[in-house]
Amino acid sequence: GFAATRAPLTADHDALLHALEGVEIPRPSFDSKGQVVDQEELLTAIGDALATACARLEHAELKSKIVVLLSDGESNTGIIKPEEAIKVAKKMGIKIYTVGIGSTGRAPYRQRDMFGNDVIVQRNVVLDEELLGNIAKSTDARYFNVKDTDGFEKAMDEINKLEKTKVERNIFEQYNELFPWFIWPALCLIAAGTGLNMMISRRIV
Repeated sequence: GFAATRAPLTADHDALLHALEGVEIPRPSFDSKGQVVDQEELLTAIGDALATACARLEHAELKSKIVVLLSDGESNTGIIKPEEAIKVAKKMGIKIYTVGIGSTGRAPYRQRDMFGNDVIVQRNVVLDEELLGNIAKSTDARYFNVKDTDGFEKAMDEINKLEKTKVERNIFEQYNELFPWFIWPALCLIAAGTGLNMMISRRIV
């Protein structure tokens, strides 16, 4: 029901994967009376999300600025309307590639019942391809409809081919010197060997 940034702009893919590990899709939770207690978290604020993404890219020194929106296209909450976010993106020269997931109709959905158990229920779902297509077209980008993981990977590969910008970055490497852990035992062994040699042969060899 609200937009938030989980990670700053970065070329560190490991950091992004770490941030994504903490992302969970919200599921309905019920109180003792069977009422949903987290209804706001189940809604989607597409306009707010796009505006937040554009704000992140505003001062980025990149030739090509894009946003990838992965959604079912059902925008049902938020302060900023998707149409307003499109205007912001166009003004800033940001392309919004949209990736539609899901379907329209009844679909199995996992949720948590009032007893805290995970159950599968049938829910009405909507895939608003008209909105997703309009967002992409209005910003000179493309819309992709994906049905599975392979389709999603193909869409990402296609976007990667279409949008490329060379970025120079400083890489800092930190080394932990481990030789002290070996040099002191070696010196002790040399001293012990020399001492034994003097005791046995009565001379230094």
